[in-house]
Amino acid sequence: MTFTLAYALTGLFWLGAALLSLGLVRRAALWRQGRAAPVALGWLMTIPKRYFVDLHHVVARDPFIARAHVAAAGGAIAVLALAALNYGLMLYLPALDGLMLLAALLMLAGAMMVRARRKAPPARLSKGPWNRLPKSLLAFAVGSALAALLALSGDAFGAAAQGLALLALAGLVLGGAELALGIGLGGPMKHAVAGLLHLAFHPRQDRFSGDKRSTDLKPLDLAAKDFGVEKPSDFAWNRLLSFDACVQCGKCEAACPAYAAGQPLNPKKLIQDMVTGMAAGSGPAYAGNPHPGQAGKVRQGDPHQPIVGGLLDPETLWSCTTCRACVEECPMLIEHVDTVVSLRRHVTLTRGEVPGKGREALANLRDTDTVGGYPLAARYHWAIDLNVPVLLPGEHTDWLLMAGEGAFDMRYQRALRSLVKVLKAAGLKVAVLGEAEPDCGDLARRLGDEATFQQLAGKMIDTLGRYRFNHIVTPDPHLFHCLKNEYPVLGGRYDVEHHSQVLADLLERGAVPLKADAAPLPATTYHDPCYLGRYNGETDAPRRVFKGIGIKVLEMERSGRKGRCCGWGGGASFTDIPGERRIPDMRMDDIRATGAEQVAVACPNCTAMLEGVVGPRPEVVELAELVAARLAN
Repeated sequence: MTFTLAYALTGLFWLGAALLSLGLVRRAALWRQGRAAPVALGWLMTIPKRYFVDLHHVVARDPFIARAHVAAAGGAIAVLALAALNYGLMLYLPALDGLMLLAALLMLAGAMMVRARRKAPPARLSKGPWNRLPKSLLAFAVGSALAALLALSGDAFGAAAQGLALLALAGLVLGGAELALGIGLGGPMKHAVAGLLHLAFHPRQDRFSGDKRSTDLKPLDLAAKDFGVEKPSDFAWNRLLSFDACVQCGKCEAACPAYAAGQPLNPKKLIQDMVTGMAAGSGPAYAGNPHPGQAGKVRQGDPHQPIVGGLLDPETLWSCTTCRACVEECPMLIEHVDTVVSLRRHVTLTRGEVPGKGREALANLRDTDTVGGYPLAARYHWAIDLNVPVLLPGEHTDWLLMAGEGAFDMRYQRALRSLVKVLKAAGLKVAVLGEAEPDCGDLARRLGDEATFQQLAGKMIDTLGRYRFNHIVTPDPHLFHCLKNEYPVLGGRYDVEHHSQVLADLLERGAVPLKADAAPLPATTYHDPCYLGRYNGETDAPRRVFKGIGIKVLEMERSGRKGRCCGWGGGASFTDIPGERRIPDMRMDDIRATGAEQVAVACPNCTAMLEGVVGPRPEVVELAELVAARLAN
């Protein structure tokens, strides 16, 4: 390679670096419109681990895309790093050119895979500017490979060298412009820079700690008049940054039960709506699928104008079931549900505009401490003949059973009775609080009424503080999640287990006396509750219960942490936003597809939703009922 080309590459590298830096400054100005958030420059050191481990753990679920990502992104990072060393620092070492050639060939292979994917793209992928991305990657890979090859070849190309050098520079200019200009102009490759910074300054730093699943909502400082998010500038600056990390792959869209049901929510579009608001853009810049029923609507964004009622229809906000399927599938680790709840909080706390029966449910919680407006004394009427002691202040029990809101439902009372019979048969010392047990506040929090949640949570924590117990067991995943994950920051710390975990442990220890000659059970499948599986990562315990009583589960295609929501969560059964189909009907179709005669559930809300499906369907049975049916007489 002549020094003319070498110097040209040096100049091109520093020009690209300058444009990238200017673009980053421009984009950062948009992020800085948001509220202050904790930040430490040392977090930048976490990027390699979070990129190569946490992010790629999600990407790896699609093997083809994982390989394409490793080749294209890994090759590009290596090319840029080597170019920075060899040409940015003007070392011009042949050894680095050799490594750069290998990295460019790796990137070229990845770019070809990306191009193949775009030839017949899934419906969830955004089109428009994203369709040029394979061409940009190919141009940059070819340009890098040619430049490195020319450097290694000496005079081997003779008169053709000049033409090849120009071709290399053209490829580098065309491909590099996508990255260098992308962050500043908001192009597709803005995610390459924003995504890495998002990993470092992620709004949920505890998501990477490994201590627990970071799924709890953070409390508002109501005394400081923090009432959630009204406009884009109300988000924390790193939340605005996270919106720019979206690659518009649509995996959230494909996983969303509301979108599948034809309700007016597409989580990918929701995130792009936030980008539109932050950048004062307009809807036509988006080239993906719209919110169902809203095709052709043009929205103008503004960082200082209300989102709901302007940029976003209220029905879109209230369609979310908070099931976290979108978050579970997002390869960029974006937190869609946090965004939804932040917007709901402002609408609920400042406007009181909760649709359907949501407003009535919140009023009941404030007036009666129950969602349905029931007297608290009726919560344990179902146990009156089971001789379950009601714990009194100062007394002690090993296990405190908390039934939750499901205790008022006549169908679910059968499940609760079965659970008590199994626990007593295993010799556990169990007691209940009786009418002293208030609601945990989960529904209020999901509907955005943080004030009522904090009131109920405070009441629950004060109540539990008057009693002595070693463990809490509950069959309600929503109550389980609140007690385990959302109360500690408010001062309530307990050893709490879901009943599936207790039952699994008892069966494995042989503590439950089972029939020796029990008849074979019908073919059974299992529906994973969102607040047990995705929120708490517990998919194994229910399956250990099935194994303990001799049931082989017929797994649904969407099971475990990929399971489809029943449609209750996030107060969706109360706000009741119409769509083309009902979410529980779709879930029942998943169940029917297994050929099972019965579906086991481990949540009172899932039980109610699936029991409400009309027409021929498998029987809905609760986990504790299956175990109780196998008890020895």
